Amino acid sequence: MYQSKQLAFKPNDHSGQSRLSEILGAFSYALDLTEGQPAGHGIRACWIGTQVAMTLGLNGDRLRDIYYAVLLKDLGCSANAARVTEMFAGDDRKLKHDFKLIGPQPEDFGAFVGSAVGADVEPEIRDQALANLAENVGTIMTEIMGTRCSRGADIARQLRFSEDVAEAIAHLDEHWDGSGLPLGIAGSDIHLGGRIALLAQVADVFYSAKGKDAAIAEVRSRAGSWLDPELCALFEKLSAASGFWEELALDDLPEQLFALEPAVQYVTVDEDYLDDISMAFGRVIDAKSPYTAGHSERVGMIADKMAEKMGMKEDRRRVLRRAAILHDVGKLGVSSAILEKPGKLDSDEWQVMQSHAIHTTNILGQIGVMSDMAMIAGSHHERLDGKGYPLGLDDRSIAMESRIITVADIYDALTTDRPYRTAMTSEKAMAILQGEVGAAVDQRCFEALQDVVAQGLIH
Repeated sequence: MYQSKQLAFKPNDHSGQSRLSEILGAFSYALDLTEGQPAGHGIRACWIGTQVAMTLGLNGDRLRDIYYAVLLKDLGCSANAARVTEMFAGDDRKLKHDFKLIGPQPEDFGAFVGSAVGADVEPEIRDQALANLAENVGTIMTEIMGTRCSRGADIARQLRFSEDVAEAIAHLDEHWDGSGLPLGIAGSDIHLGGRIALLAQVADVFYSAKGKDAAIAEVRSRAGSWLDPELCALFEKLSAASGFWEELALDDLPEQLFALEPAVQYVTVDEDYLDDISMAFGRVIDAKSPYTAGHSERVGMIADKMAEKMGMKEDRRRVLRRAAILHDVGKLGVSSAILEKPGKLDSDEWQVMQSHAIHTTNILGQIGVMSDMAMIAGSHHERLDGKGYPLGLDDRSIAMESRIITVADIYDALTTDRPYRTAMTSEKAMAILQGEVGAAVDQRCFEALQDVVAQGLIH
């Protein structure tokens, strides 16, 4: 429902150099999934925002900060997904998608609440959600927006971006007239990057859903209320120029956008930076559910210690750690209503849940310097007996790195709380894993985990 065709994306290979924009541009597709937006929303918004910034005369580091603030504006979006599902009693991805299409007036929000809240749940659950919103809507919306903006700013800092990028992301949902959240600041007190990012978001959301005329009309209608009127005037001039909308629709827009990356055409992304990027997006993944806090980092740590016991060399272990940390990046495309469900998933829900492995492979496969991790990470639910997913691989074709991640993932999942059960003891988890040796679990990997657990290297 929320997908458009995948934009063309051709990873580069520059002999050890990688364009930072390409790496983060690929991850922006994961953020699009979380927001229920058509594929490439972050790319298109960044292109629009960069055009506006260049028309303003920005260049160098200032332009580069705007570029990355808009590209990564949704870094914190996973952090409020579970809360959106809980408070609005529905699919967070659909709710977020539809919320961005409502009008700017209070009555528009009221109409959205009346139609969207609890649309697919039992009447008593819907009534309870509506009553809670009626009583606490201001507090709830401030919390939801605040979580998204503050978490996004923190992750931008972890990605080594400037405080300007972090502040711009923190101000994404502020409005020119002071009616925004969570800070309620107005006018030029809102970071310029935040003002540009919100304009670009509104423009692309309506363009993707209803076409260019709707995008222009929506930006015009929000000038002076939500949006900086000067930026809106610039956007109208740009959008009237020949080729603006045609270029936005091009399949190779990602390559054109990456060529616009300001200040430094190619950023050398060394091994340490790749580690930081992996850890940062591991935090994005884990924020999707309150039950998975720290899961990605722990799976990376457990997998690394297992690999060390198995004699794997450091350079190979480093790739394994990143793949393990990012193994669930595809879960950003799964509704929190499914991830947080306390009972058994039905067949349709299970099919959606299984799709996360394919999303993981596709996202990592777009990143030149991480493409060797794509199948490793995306195969963590394959089984030696061929009964796993998504491809039904068996012991003839599952890489050792994937086998290690599988065991690390299962162990951490069993020993932490989940919506449907409390955490198991290490002893019980190891007994379950032992029962799967030869079917889902590789014998050598199980023995390596036994050694790691016995030595107290993990808890």
